[in-house]
Amino acid sequence: MLNAAFGHAKNMTATGTVKVVSGQLLGFYVNSTTSGTVVLRDGGASGTVLCGTITPAIGFHRFPAVFQTDLHFTEGGTIDITFFIT
Repeated sequence: MLNAAFGHAKNMTATGTVKVVSGQLLGFYVNSTTSGTVVLRDGGASGTVLCGTITPAIGFHRFPAVFQTDLHFTEGGTIDITFFIT
């Protein structure tokens, strides 16, 4: 398993795939939100849920997790979020 202190940034404002191959999520930064929620899955929109529904505040959130297939983000409400992945 990779253990990194930094990663690539990917900004998202809508539901979609964060990374298409396996990797590691280090965390995410919420740039802005209006009752926005986050659900993360490994394996696409119908893949294995990595977390329940999160309603994050603005700022950085450490979320160390490994995904085997891909990392998919489902947005609820309105949120501008940057993921840090390896």
